Amino acid sequence: MVDETIISKAIIESYFERLKNCLSVDVIIVGAGPSGLTASYYLSNLGFKVCLIEKKLSLGGGIWGGGMFFNKIVVQSQALPILNDFGIDYERYDREHYVLDAIELAGSLIREVAKRVEVLNGVCVEDVVVRDGVEGVVVNWSASFISNLHVDPLVLRSKVVVDATGHDAVVCRITAKKTKAFEVMGEKSMHADLAERLVVEKTGEVYPNLYATGMAVASVYGLPRMGPIFGGMLLSGKKVADLIADKLRS
Repeated sequence: MVDETIISKAIIESYFERLKNCLSVDVIIVGAGPSGLTASYYLSNLGFKVCLIEKKLSLGGGIWGGGMFFNKIVVQSQALPILNDFGIDYERYDREHYVLDAIELAGSLIREVAKRVEVLNGVCVEDVVVRDGVEGVVVNWSASFISNLHVDPLVLRSKVVVDATGHDAVVCRITAKKTKAFEVMGEKSMHADLAERLVVEKTGEVYPNLYATGMAVASVYGLPRMGPIFGGMLLSGKKVADLIADKLRS
């Protein structure tokens, strides 16, 4: 017989185990869009303990809507090895551009990450822990933030924090405001080719133990935006994973 209280107990106990596992990790990644999911996948595959935080209930960021709700997206040829790692199908459009299904991309990234990484969705970051660099994040339920209820937060500690929150660059903005050590410049207008190259080039450590990936990089450094081409987001996520792996192994 199915018992309602047993159902509740199973949910509570299993979720609390997940939450306890996130209290102290190697890497906290904030934002479960394309770059955050990609970074989570590669870091977890390398054996690091990763906690992925997403303020919304659904993961995938801007992937789902493609361009203006047309659920097809484009990547350039350099990103194809990452698609191959996830087993994602794509079609060649011309010598440089490849088209794929937005739903398949989001679903494939989420599926592989969910098997490897502790994911906390419906959770937002409201502050950072700073000692010798960033050493963790201060979190609360997104519902508390949305409803404007004052509820004290909890703290999750890590060796490295990654801002993968996209255009808002939430973690970098908080850190910049609290430390006065750098400035978040805000993204510039559309220039897809330049943006795709510079976002990957500038991906890296913004402040000790704080890394930026994806569109957060554009916001920090005042780079152009690129619209519904996602190769740079995937490549940026892979690059930040490689940089963090080198740092944590040194």
